[in-house]
Amino acid sequence: MLAFHDIDPKAPVHFLVISKRHIKNIMECGAEDGVLLGKLLLKAEELARELGCEEGGARFVINCKDDGGQTVDHLHIHVLGGRRLGWPPG
Repeated sequence: MLAFHDIDPKAPVHFLVISKRHIKNIMECGAEDGVLLGKLLLKAEELARELGCEEGGARFVINCKDDGGQTVDHLHIHVLGGRRLGWPPG
C-alpha cells in the first residue's frame, strides 16, 4: 500500500491510503479482499493518529463510482481531520 497527502486538501489533515494492487472500486471487492481492506483501514487509522487526529477524530471516506464521487478509478481511502467536519459533506 501507499499513503500520501491529497493534492487538493479539504481539511488540515487530508491524505489517501491506496492499495498497490489495482482494484477499481470497493464494489469490485470480494471476500478474498477482506484482509487487504482491513490492512488499508488499519494503516489509515494509524496515520490519522500520527498526524494528530487521535483526540478530535477524523473522517474515513471511500468514494465509489460516479454518483459516489469517485474521480480516480483505483480504490483509495480519504482521511480528513484537523478540524470539525460538517454533515452532509456537500
